Amino acid sequence: MSLRQELFQIADEIRGVASYLNYFAKNIHSREHAHHLMELAGRLAGLASDKPLEAVREGFVDGSWQHFSPVIAVEAVVLNPQGEMLLIQRSDSQRWALPGGVAEIGPTFSEAVLRELWEEAGLRGQIKRLLGVFDGRLWQTDSAWQLVYLIYQIECREFRATPGVETIGAGFFGRDTLPTQLHPGHEVRITKCFELLNDETYFDPADSFQSDLPMLQRPTQDSK
Repeated sequence: MSLRQELFQIADEIRGVASYLNYFAKNIHSREHAHHLMELAGRLAGLASDKPLEAVREGFVDGSWQHFSPVIAVEAVVLNPQGEMLLIQRSDSQRWALPGGVAEIGPTFSEAVLRELWEEAGLRGQIKRLLGVFDGRLWQTDSAWQLVYLIYQIECREFRATPGVETIGAGFFGRDTLPTQLHPGHEVRITKCFELLNDETYFDPADSFQSDLPMLQRPTQDSK
């Protein structure tokens, strides 16, 4: 993890703590401390970013007060009959990426990814399987928030992809013919998704055998 991503992670953790403290604040002093923490998180994220500090601070602070958990994003993997993978060209960065976006409240994650596929590439489809769950911090995502990606394989009946309002291009690419200008994090995830087509669902590995786990919610006799 780069220094920049570590700073984003620290800022995001501070933001999460501030949101939690604000929600459970019992008096004005506790709320003031929570707001101060949120401002510090926004400033830290702004300093770590290459965008204008005030713009990052406002976006980081204003929409984060009820956001305690990582942000969930959904992405679609669609293969044409030739085994090529669908990519869209984003209008904001002009870089290529898997179709997808942040899941909104209301639809299921499966419904959300089908909607993203329709909006960005004009394709309808059916969920085939969950390919993997990816923590963006481990997969070169450039974001001030902790993003978790749910990537689904989707089967389509037609393959004439057309760009939508948020995209300026859409097309199918082979594993060895990917565009050179890929959105941050997508090169490694796309490569992994090609591998997962004939493998089990992926998740970032972890175990707790040697971890220092918090004991506040455990009886002291369980510390062994």
